[in-house]
Amino acid sequence: MSTGIASGPRPHMNPGAASIALAGGCFWCLEGAFAALRGVQAVECGYSNGQPPPITYEQVCTGQTGCAEVVLLQYDSMQIACAQLLEVFFALHDPSTRNRQGADVGTQYRSGIYYTQPEQAEAAQAAIAQLAAQGIVATTEILPLAHYQAAEAYHQGYAARNPQQPYCRLVALPKLAKAKAQFGAWMAAG
Repeated sequence: MSTGIASGPRPHMNPGAASIALAGGCFWCLEGAFAALRGVQAVECGYSNGQPPPITYEQVCTGQTGCAEVVLLQYDSMQIACAQLLEVFFALHDPSTRNRQGADVGTQYRSGIYYTQPEQAEAAQAAIAQLAAQGIVATTEILPLAHYQAAEAYHQGYAARNPQQPYCRLVALPKLAKAKAQFGAWMAAG
């Protein structure tokens, strides 16, 4: 299956690892939590499932590209299951709001799971069914990963590098703290 992942050298990405892209609002809010999980080998902020690359952040912000802000995760499925990644994902955003996470509004902030393997789609459907059993109607789209492109370099690790920036201090870093409190047993040492 072609994922439409933009080519180019990515020394921090492991071509042998499983990969999945998750959209749950601003990518800065998800990146740190997933990077801290044991078994997650790489996390990259990017854009996917809209018009083909090249795309810029400014274009994505217009809402006209159809792209979602995502984190592309590469993980060792022997250390962390896709179901665990999805549990963290759904704990960190509100899947019941369409095209919105808090003050971030637009199609680029939609809830989405973009899979590269059929088992990931099955895990996503199971996670959505669990939410439904709890009375949560998820608007999360589940689609194959398409037209992925890494975000500009300044977006990578942004919240960790800019902890005093108001958005990071008030929105992104509290999500990391929530993940550590709720999923500490899954976090990597250090």
